[in-house]
Amino acid sequence: MADQGLEGAQPVDLKKHPSGIVPTLQNIVSTVNLDCKLDLKAIALQARNAEYNPKRFAAVIMRIREPKTTALIFASGKMVCTGAKSEQQSKLAARKYARIIQKLGFPAKFKDFKIQNIVGSCDVKFPIRLEGLAYSHGAFSSYEPELFPGLIYRMKQPKIVLLIFVSGKIVLTGAKVREETYTAFENIYPVLTEFRKNQQ
Repeated sequence: MADQGLEGAQPVDLKKHPSGIVPTLQNIVSTVNLDCKLDLKAIALQARNAEYNPKRFAAVIMRIREPKTTALIFASGKMVCTGAKSEQQSKLAARKYARIIQKLGFPAKFKDFKIQNIVGSCDVKFPIRLEGLAYSHGAFSSYEPELFPGLIYRMKQPKIVLLIFVSGKIVLTGAKVREETYTAFENIYPVLTEFRKNQQ
């Protein structure tokens, strides 16, 4: 369980996480090239965990239970894997999908595996004055509560998008390595404490 980054599961390394909060990874999106042309109709007919509706979407959608993930498999041999909770799980899942394709008789390889996006989340456990934050960080913030209840904060370094909610819940997306998620959170944490709502 150590690689899950669960708060409270083990002592937090305060050198790496001065706030004392470690964002939990919620979803990893990765891509890999199976490096062979695929007959999607044949795959959909032979694999029991696959669906294919070419009118709706030009890929086979395949799911496995362990690690619980979904793959989009394209005729070009390109594959997208979503839903894993860690980088290792994402790679393991992608390998399992590649093996399924091999077993169906395609000469699938495993080329250029790459993490494309990491989504993390955490809770600072105090409410945040989003209007004040949006006003003082106008260059990075977009806050239109009529359209979306969260403030969208586009951090430049690292290049991460944060969704900040009045409740103190934070979603961080756009990282290619988990350290970017952690750095982005440590960067924003002092700002969040500055705009902490005083509870009446």
